[in-house]
Amino acid sequence: MNQKKKLVVVGSVAIDWVITPHAEREESVGGAATYFSMAASHHTPVHLVGVVGKDFPKQALAEMKQAGVDLEGLEVEENALTFRWKGRYHENMNQRDTLETHLNCFESFSPKLPESYKNADMLFLANIQPNLQLQVLEQMNTRPGLVGLDTMNLWIDIASDDLRAVVSKVDVLTINEEEALQMTGSMSLLDAAKEIRKIGPKILVIKRGEYGALLFGPEENDLFAAPAMPLADVHDPTGAGDCFAGGFMGYLCGAQDQNSETLRKAVIWGSVMASFCVQGFSYDTILELNAEKIEARYKEFVALTQF
Repeated sequence: MNQKKKLVVVGSVAIDWVITPHAEREESVGGAATYFSMAASHHTPVHLVGVVGKDFPKQALAEMKQAGVDLEGLEVEENALTFRWKGRYHENMNQRDTLETHLNCFESFSPKLPESYKNADMLFLANIQPNLQLQVLEQMNTRPGLVGLDTMNLWIDIASDDLRAVVSKVDVLTINEEEALQMTGSMSLLDAAKEIRKIGPKILVIKRGEYGALLFGPEENDLFAAPAMPLADVHDPTGAGDCFAGGFMGYLCGAQDQNSETLRKAVIWGSVMASFCVQGFSYDTILELNAEKIEARYKEFVALTQF
């Protein structure tokens, strides 16, 4: 097997209060960078850049380290509290309402990459302000071989110019269906994909929740539709998109190339990690995984796509 490439992720590390129709957890470790790292760690070592406060659980830090997540880039502010979010999911688990947001130490977050991170082979800019994502790119000594980015509707609304500037500099954009249409003003996903790829990314993944994901590869008309795993026991959808990105980028770290077949497999690996994520709170189910369970779920996905 080829030596795994160095993967760096920059994003939020948080404590969530999650309420679903069936259960509730008040102290649930979350954040985009957390979910991404725990999912990607099953494929390759991950190097995380983020910030937490004095209240962040030491057990979570130990679990991340044990999973193979390098935390040299995680700042701990002893005089501040961790970013906290509280949300309630609707009965169908597809929609949620934000009840409280306390940015705390995340409000003044200015990513600082350790020197050892600045020559990363791959970089993922998880959902943070676009100007901060640009700052991270500027800190790299050399441009990574593959740069991925995620965003959200807030930045499309209030920081459109900065968002387009950073999107023009990345190779991969992961974005959900609603955001893709909002970003481009398009009425169809095919039109939205064309407009987004004009901005810069050669690879686009549009996440569609329970309907799976669409991959637009680097070649013209290179389209792949991946299903979502039908699940009877969805406990908490928080972080599913970040786990998808972690599985996707993590798999690519160990791949020999980024051709159409490899990218399609990466989408399935991303879908595998997202499907495990929603079956528990926080990264509980991700933490319990082993290679055998992951491979079995991957084969289930492959079977769904064959006819």
